[in-house]
Amino acid sequence: MDISKVSTFTDYFVIATAGNPRQMNALIDSLDRDLREEGIRPSRVEGAIDSGWVLVDFGDAIVHLFAPRERTYYNIEGLWAKGVSVVHMQ
Repeated sequence: MDISKVSTFTDYFVIATAGNPRQMNALIDSLDRDLREEGIRPSRVEGAIDSGWVLVDFGDAIVHLFAPRERTYYNIEGLWAKGVSVVHMQ
């Protein structure tokens, strides 16, 4: 989601749902491994797998990883509805 025109702290949100804690852990590990190979490291990671929401801040892009219930509850897409969806996959 491109939020560059409505945000001053980042340009993009990547929002994903992990079906279970093991899948969320795999997504976090994959992000870390694949982007580290490109010389990209997060400035910070917040949340915990067991909380249902992990945020990985890469500066220009922030990755939100949710468990299904938490994604519905926090409704990031709704809160940032003025942003532009760049890619939507299911």
